Amino acid sequence: MPDLNRILLVEDEADIRAIAKIALMSVGGFTLKICSSGREALENAASFNPDLFLLDVMMPDLDGPSTLKALRQLPETKLTPAIFMTAKVQPNEIAELKALGALDVIAKPFDPMALASLIKNIWKNNYLLDT
Repeated sequence: MPDLNRILLVEDEADIRAIAKIALMSVGGFTLKICSSGREALENAASFNPDLFLLDVMMPDLDGPSTLKALRQLPETKLTPAIFMTAKVQPNEIAELKALGALDVIAKPFDPMALASLIKNIWKNNYLLDT
């Protein structure tokens, strides 16, 4: 199972970025690169070399699915796993996001104290299935 240390967070809401930063860096111990838009993620992804993308689904300009599709076009990030975060968590919506290649979908609002553990469990469960 590959290590999970570096997360590229793409979230347009400043409050959620701030909460996720505390949850993932202080609580989870991850190295985090925070982007406020899909375009910013595309500009920073290759140089940051993340182990995981954590993508908001609904963003202006370039939404989460479009951002992931564009990241898949970059040689450096074409295989980087992704998790989506969204308030839209109907089974068909989750299925559509997983069909785009996401490991899983995290419902918003999320519990800040549990976010890092949730991501670690998604990571572990996906890589244990592959062995």
